[in-house]
Amino acid sequence: MWFSIPSDSPEISDEIASFDSATLQRLPVTKQQVVSRFSELGNRQAVRVARNIAERDGQLDPDAVDRILITSHAEMQRISEEFQHGHRVRELLVPLLQCLRTQFSTRIRIVDIGCGTGFVIRWLAKQGRLGPDVQLTGVDFNHALVNEARRLASIENLDCRFEVANAFSLSEPASIFLSTGVLHHFRGEHLLRFFDEHNRSKAAAFVHFDFQPSVFAPFGSWLFHTIRMREPLAKHDGVLSAIRAYDQNHLLNVARSKASDFRCAMYSSRVWRLPLSRVFHAVLGIREPLLESFIAALGRRRIRIGAFQ
Repeated sequence: MWFSIPSDSPEISDEIASFDSATLQRLPVTKQQVVSRFSELGNRQAVRVARNIAERDGQLDPDAVDRILITSHAEMQRISEEFQHGHRVRELLVPLLQCLRTQFSTRIRIVDIGCGTGFVIRWLAKQGRLGPDVQLTGVDFNHALVNEARRLASIENLDCRFEVANAFSLSEPASIFLSTGVLHHFRGEHLLRFFDEHNRSKAAAFVHFDFQPSVFAPFGSWLFHTIRMREPLAKHDGVLSAIRAYDQNHLLNVARSKASDFRCAMYSSRVWRLPLSRVFHAVLGIREPLLESFIAALGRRRIRIGAFQ
């Protein structure tokens, strides 16, 4: 049951794959260390999942880990499709692009951070109709996920690209940073550094979607994942994502303090004007010179955005 997962536990996917942040090379992960960490936290469900992953000489088998992660991402894509997440992303990108085009004549690069198997970028390439001046790029540290994203994009003959890279160190810098379900993976100082990196970038805006916490979110997530998911890691991490997600006040405070070169606000935290929380909310940042034109470009959707500060 969802309440048996400790709220201070990391997600399994955060522990079974590790990469050097400077070189992006994969690092070995000791199976016993993973099992011991979850045992100490009292997370018996995660212990069972970790023990069932194949190993080589005491290390988690990277091929087995990659197969699990790819399967989990395939299941998450199905959920994203059912929740029509691509449309949710597009409805913010279109007005952003509209106001960027009034200020810049160069190619606009949208970079999806932690893209996984690339669902959002592939959806935008296929159905987004964002314009020929938009370059769509997904980045991730995991080679296997990036290779799967490339494979799927090739099958669908899509105009987008995927790279194993640090999104803030690309040779062609981003105009807009984008992410989905990534923020809650950054804990403590890591979240502060993440937003601080935006200040040092040349980006004009960022849109980071994540799960919105509420009283009902953990149970709802558990019920949905129990019904729809088959991969044990996906079931565990999906529920824990709802438990660990940051509330909008925390995200806004961090974004406004660390990404201080941007004006920040939250988007779509409620269903219309009802006291019901949406599954996703987004922290949005935009450079001051673009703010007025962006709000105008939003049209009727401006009621979904809180105050910019």
